Amino acid sequence: MPTVFSANRSNVLVDGEAIEGLQSLAFRVVTEREDIRAVGSAERIGVSFGLRTVQGELAVRSANYKLDSHLELQAKFQLVANLKKDEAADSPKRTMSFDDCYIESKDFAIGAGGTVLTQYVFTATRVREE
Repeated sequence: MPTVFSANRSNVLVDGEAIEGLQSLAFRVVTEREDIRAVGSAERIGVSFGLRTVQGELAVRSANYKLDSHLELQAKFQLVANLKKDEAADSPKRTMSFDDCYIESKDFAIGAGGTVLTQYVFTATRVREE
């Protein structure tokens, strides 16, 4: 049976400080790849893998001054997501650490209901799951 982590019980930290108003964290691991072709054939005979990076997005209600500062200074930071199922001591937990992160861009929007949402796009060297 799968473990379902609760967004309400989990938190995300930037350099050890919780991101207030966090709405979502999404990421994907991207690996460069090149097909190795067989001479005289239309099929590949292997694959060569290259650079692997992590691309992610943080959606924050309102804004986050720490992330804004990292964007402005082009400063490296650590992002840690602490996932929890519930508050029980023996409840399943998982920690995801994103190393050597940089903010690439920021999108700012005000919705019809007056709510501000800021999207921060980041890259990381790797993500480690514990």
